[in-house]
Amino acid sequence: MLLQNLVSTIFWLAVLGLTWGMARRALIWKTGRSRSVDMRGLLQIPKRYFVDLHDVVAREPFVARAHVGVAGGAILALALVAVNYGLGLYWAVLDGVLLLAGLMMLAGSIAMASRRRNAPERLSKGPWSRLPYSLMLFAIAVALVGAVALTGTALAPWLAGLVSLAFAAGAAELALGIGLGGPMKHAVAGLLHLGLHPRPERFGTTSEKRFATALQPLKLTADDMGVGKPADFAWNKLLSFDACVQCGKCEAACPAFAAGQPLNPKKLIQDLVVGMSGKSDAHYAGSPYPGQKIGEHAGAPGLPIVNGLINSDTLWSCTTCRACVQECPMLIEHVDAIVDMRRHITLVGGVVPNKGGEALEQLRETDTVGGFPLTARHHWAADLNVPVLEAGAATDWLVLVGEGAFDMRYQRTLRAFIKTLQKAGLKIAMLGAAETDCGDLARRLGDEAGFQRLSKQLITTLKTRKFAHIVTPDPHIFHSLKNEFPAMGGDFDVWHHTQLMAELLAKGQLKPTRAGSLEAVTYHDPCYLGRYGREVDAPRSVLKGIGIKVVEMERNRERGRCCGGGGGAPFTDIPGSTRIPDIRIADAKSTGAGIVAVACPNCTAMLEGVVGPRPEVRDIAELVAHALEVA
Repeated sequence: MLLQNLVSTIFWLAVLGLTWGMARRALIWKTGRSRSVDMRGLLQIPKRYFVDLHDVVAREPFVARAHVGVAGGAILALALVAVNYGLGLYWAVLDGVLLLAGLMMLAGSIAMASRRRNAPERLSKGPWSRLPYSLMLFAIAVALVGAVALTGTALAPWLAGLVSLAFAAGAAELALGIGLGGPMKHAVAGLLHLGLHPRPERFGTTSEKRFATALQPLKLTADDMGVGKPADFAWNKLLSFDACVQCGKCEAACPAFAAGQPLNPKKLIQDLVVGMSGKSDAHYAGSPYPGQKIGEHAGAPGLPIVNGLINSDTLWSCTTCRACVQECPMLIEHVDAIVDMRRHITLVGGVVPNKGGEALEQLRETDTVGGFPLTARHHWAADLNVPVLEAGAATDWLVLVGEGAFDMRYQRTLRAFIKTLQKAGLKIAMLGAAETDCGDLARRLGDEAGFQRLSKQLITTLKTRKFAHIVTPDPHIFHSLKNEFPAMGGDFDVWHHTQLMAELLAKGQLKPTRAGSLEAVTYHDPCYLGRYGREVDAPRSVLKGIGIKVVEMERNRERGRCCGGGGGAPFTDIPGSTRIPDIRIADAKSTGAGIVAVACPNCTAMLEGVVGPRPEVRDIAELVAHALEVA
């Protein structure tokens, strides 16, 4: 009976410690901005945890099974201890289940400890290396408590004390770890984060809702100009940072980190945890930002983030590719946080590095990134007899060509695509000089005011024309119009050019007369099509439809590696030890393919900029035009 009494006492002390820890952490989250949240999300935590997270966690089966053992065993054990010992019921049948829960947790803890001995570099060390062993102690204690009570064995006082100490060590890891910011803070913060997520649409019932990627507009009032200090984040975003388990999957996926630029998404989230807690990063035990030392960053809820908590070059290194978000097992929104901080830099400080500021100035003055006259956007199509859709006129397919139309190399892609549509007999038109920039670059570089102006301007233009569909070969335009324009008042039926060509091939409106390529082809998924647009099948269907068998790179589809061309990165141009497109071309070369098929003007420019021997870069539209003999 001594052991049961000790366990009961420790349990209630742990409850007090957990209450203190939660209250302390809640006060930290409360320093953030107020944000209305649908509290009904808390009722959906079990579904979000066991169902919505499954496809992410299941990517590492061993880790997933170990976590099921640890988390499942711990939750079951704590519930049984609460009922049987906290309430003093002492039912033998529950002791039997408690024994099984302890063994289940022990097996998971042993698996965790084994992995830690051969840990990948991305995993944080420090307290995280201690965690499997403290949980192992707790599991052994739980199993012994259940076994002793089930068999009626009387333990010597010293042995009962040892078992109780082991139980107390594991209980303290959870109860005190939350308040003190230990590893187990993710257990409670993670569950609350899933219930009160900043993007609740990620738990929608349809694929389109579950993978929503649109940024939220700012009100552009004095108190809504992005995030300049940790307290400017909404309280549930501060909560989301505490959900990080420091697994480093974001780090391993980040193209900027791989290129040696001063960005590590995991370190960035941990710096924000440091900032909202009023500490320094001296105790961070993971990979640093490349080229920067640990212990040089500190902050507080009311202090500026940039160049105190996080260096500005870290924020400008991001390509906004969302690879970090794609890999995060806790569904943390790293890119949203980065863009929010960029917004404050740009809107309040007005300092965008290298050619980023020049690009924003050109957008303000000419409605184009490069400062070109709008009348020059369609010079490449002068001989193609494509009508310009004037106000009040109608067409079936309105083609938006974007900034790539000013690039002589990409004009070959646009000509191939137009000839393909004409071959299919579609009724098409373009906007001519009325096509202004959609605002994607402005928004990624933090100029939310510029984005809102440009988006509303283009929406107004589009609403004065009549068309059934919009089609564009530019995934950035595709994403902006399809996912972000609705919040600005523009709701259109938008297609990427690979989607349209896939449908035309499937319906027989396009009939290839020769092979699309005589060389092996690998396909590079654009981030703004594959991750933002969740479109990975249509490009492959097009290539298959013209007789090409795709040789896949190791990182492909939604998990494809970025080319380095998104988020304004080519304009901010933060140096690293190598270039992101060089890494991607190396991926392509490893397949042995002679051609890299692309589906984005940015990808074309970045990959063709790689010097030295490399596969040829061809847009899918060019390969289709070749197969149709209209190139």
